[in-house]
Amino acid sequence: MDDGPEWFSAKRFGIGSAMPCSWQGWLVTAVYFAATLGAAIGFAHKPLILLSVIIPATVIFLIVAWRTTKGGWRWRWGRRD
Repeated sequence: MDDGPEWFSAKRFGIGSAMPCSWQGWLVTAVYFAATLGAAIGFAHKPLILLSVIIPATVIFLIVAWRTTKGGWRWRWGRRD
């Protein structure tokens, strides 16, 4: 992205986000991790409820990462890009 927030760095090879590069990115990652871990612990024996928490959390995390990645999501070939 050119004019939006930049919370995640772009991957060097391939498509997608790499590591968070700001405190907001780290916060989003920590909240996602806590939500999925909490759901896994709390609903370990109820797979339908577990999936109903993990799938939306993952979709929301991916959308936030996609919209806030430095340079956007596109295919990269290392130093050539």
